[in-house]
Amino acid sequence: MMFRFAYPILLFLVPVAAGWFVFALLRRPPGITHSMASKMALVAGGGSPFAAKIPLILRVCALVLLVLAAARPQLYNVSRDVRSPGVDIVLCVDTSGSMEALDFKLDQRPVTRLTAVKKVVTDFIKKRTTDRIGLVVFGEDAFTQSPLTVDKGLLLGLVEKMKIGMAGDRTAIGSAIAIGGKRLKDLKAKSKILILLTDGRSNAGEITPVAAAEAVRALGVKIYTIGVGGKGPAPFRIRTTLGTRLVHQQVDLDEKTLKKVAEIGGGRYFRASDSRELSEIYQIIDRAEKTEKKIKEFFHFRELYCYFLLPALILLWVEILLRTWILRVIP
Repeated sequence: MMFRFAYPILLFLVPVAAGWFVFALLRRPPGITHSMASKMALVAGGGSPFAAKIPLILRVCALVLLVLAAARPQLYNVSRDVRSPGVDIVLCVDTSGSMEALDFKLDQRPVTRLTAVKKVVTDFIKKRTTDRIGLVVFGEDAFTQSPLTVDKGLLLGLVEKMKIGMAGDRTAIGSAIAIGGKRLKDLKAKSKILILLTDGRSNAGEITPVAAAEAVRALGVKIYTIGVGGKGPAPFRIRTTLGTRLVHQQVDLDEKTLKKVAEIGGGRYFRASDSRELSEIYQIIDRAEKTEKKIKEFFHFRELYCYFLLPALILLWVEILLRTWILRVIP
């Protein structure tokens, strides 16, 4: 909810009322010349100087409230009717055991590859406000973690819940592409995108990555592939009887196959060796696959003038009552 005045130009009367109040306070009170003025003062008795100013204060407060009411204070919110041809996107994320390598950093702190991927995927999803996005998780098996949806809150929650090994420790790239393509097959969209992210070589599943890419491309789906991990042995944390220690192991990233899959899919292959490169890759894809938007805005107003008008009328009534019955002046 937001606040505004429909006629803010009327607010210039507020300093005018304040100026009049200062003038009324500083001017000399009205008086009369009379030979018996000292006697009359004794008859009138003492009184508080402040009490005599109460009606003036009430009148000024009432005038300010009347000005605010006339300016039409409003609470309002905006709803949007978004019409877009949209882009349907399936994210295929590798959660196999090799994604536990600690060769990525966030905030200068070593993190697993999957942790870095989750951060970047989360940022990517938040940017694609009008697109339907689905999530496929794969390891030894591949399954749909989320069907295509515009519910970004649900999707972000499922991304956060992804864990290493949740689909097995091996890598079924062909199965992941096939599952993602199946999710996009019957959807009517201007553009269908599949983004595959992995750090290994396909060593599980019944369908090869190239065969899966050819089948999915025939459905009109564009495929981007991302190879994750630096070159050379990657550090892994392992538990031993003497505690946890780091060991370095070589992870076999099959770039040749990933490049071939991207070529067949009409997309591009990217290599991400650190968090910065990974983030830049998703930014490149985000810019390349823009969604056209047609937005209509609807404003809903709630008038608040009565909350200023009623107190103003009450203050005016009290001022008249005080001047007439309690704080009367002569003449």
